[in-house]
Amino acid sequence: MESYARHFSIEPIFNKVVETAEFDHVRQFWRVRTQDFEYRSRWLIVATGENADSLIPQIQGIEQFRGPVIHTSVYKSGSEFRNQRVLVVGCGNSGMEVSLDLCRHNASPHMVIRNSVHILPREMFGISTFSVAMKLLKWLPLRLVDKFLLLVANFTLGNTERLGLRRPKTGPIELKNATGKTPVIDVGALSQIKSGKIKVMEGVREITKTGAKFMDGQEKEFDSIILATGYKSNVPIWLKDTGFFTKDGMPKTPFPDGWKGGNGLYTVGFTRRGLLGTSSDAINIAGDIAEQWRIIEGFESSCTSHILPI
Repeated sequence: MESYARHFSIEPIFNKVVETAEFDHVRQFWRVRTQDFEYRSRWLIVATGENADSLIPQIQGIEQFRGPVIHTSVYKSGSEFRNQRVLVVGCGNSGMEVSLDLCRHNASPHMVIRNSVHILPREMFGISTFSVAMKLLKWLPLRLVDKFLLLVANFTLGNTERLGLRRPKTGPIELKNATGKTPVIDVGALSQIKSGKIKVMEGVREITKTGAKFMDGQEKEFDSIILATGYKSNVPIWLKDTGFFTKDGMPKTPFPDGWKGGNGLYTVGFTRRGLLGTSSDAINIAGDIAEQWRIIEGFESSCTSHILPI
């Protein structure tokens, strides 16, 4: 990324928070205000993505828990939880990787799995699973690719349902495209679940002062709680009066046409299709702005060439 920025003379501005961004209909440009400056531009690309802010769910009784409660967005290392009993709420990639890291620091993670989840191996035939999926999608129907991924996953990882990890009925790529729910890429957590070092728990019914009560009737004590409950878009907080985004901060127009709004507004990274969708958006946006830039340059050149001396 640094070499890319140097090559194109890109100078990112860090440690700034966008407070508002709105279109000036009189002057026909965007005003983007930070805490100490205002930027103006003909075009605005919203690239904050689907996962900009922490998603904190409402869990009954969590305010009375006596120990620390943190979101994975601020998690640094399992060393802070050494020898502790830790409740990890959520079983996505963050929940799995945090639980694995806690094991490495001699903590005892209990991971809450409320819904079904797809778990895939990190590699297939020595190639990253993501790369395999992307290559197959160029030649095969999506559902056939899903069947292949699940066949290899079951052969490599075994039957995960015996560990309390139910698979959704919809395939991993189809589910990602429809809901944005990313399959879990196993980096070692599954072996710790098999060994019993990571304990799988059903949904939380209530948080108590010293622990939690679960849907299956169990009650356990914990020293800390880590919320691996995902992220959400923050666009509605700062982007004003466009009508292009939903109240949840996602484009109203579905993929593959949700990359362009009105008045020079663009979005990238909101497709729920991972890097493949982001790449599609970026290519479309670059081409569209380049075409407009050529028109502007051509118009200015034409005006200059017809200026006559007095």
